[in-house]
Amino acid sequence: MDKLITPQNRYVATFPIVGIGASAGGLEAISELIAKMPAACGMAFLIVQHLDPQRASLLVNILTSRTALAGSEAIEGITVEVNHIYVIPPNTSMSIERGRLKLAARSKALGPPTPIDDLLESLAEDQGSNSIGVILSGSGSDGAVGLQTLHNVGAITFAQDESAKYPSMPRTVRELGCVDLVLPPAGIADELLRIASHPYLSSGNPTLGKQDP
Repeated sequence: MDKLITPQNRYVATFPIVGIGASAGGLEAISELIAKMPAACGMAFLIVQHLDPQRASLLVNILTSRTALAGSEAIEGITVEVNHIYVIPPNTSMSIERGRLKLAARSKALGPPTPIDDLLESLAEDQGSNSIGVILSGSGSDGAVGLQTLHNVGAITFAQDESAKYPSMPRTVRELGCVDLVLPPAGIADELLRIASHPYLSSGNPTLGKQDP
């Protein structure tokens, strides 16, 4: 990230923001996780799955048919709201800045794109320990740098266990030692709900939700 976010100019939401990254085999894993979420779960979810850059995505329709949460494709500048899922559009990079989603054209740099890293690194910078990172089924190593960044700022991190259809992505982050809990998707959902209901969050952290004057 080019812009330095400091505690003085950071806007932190009053609810946890969960960044979820997945690739091959990820649709089933994401669906299993969000299916357990009640409509008032007390969290927001930013979902990045590797998508065909040339085709319209049906991911929003599929996911919203399997959860009680409201859901939409991410829009430039929209404020992240609680009890909502936001899905990355095809051929874009999605990040968060001062609680708002930012979209950019996918980088033309050499090498495979890393949209999961892009999101998780921005989440760490913008929300700090109010973030939660989740890596589910997928090939390759996208998400490893981002999850490590989240772990380093005190965010809670998850990886799918060996139930992953394609275990490369979750296995990579586990081997880096930056994962707090390794669970199947339904188990991750249960733990997220436990975290969201913690009295420290429900009573209101005095440092959360403060904006610049």
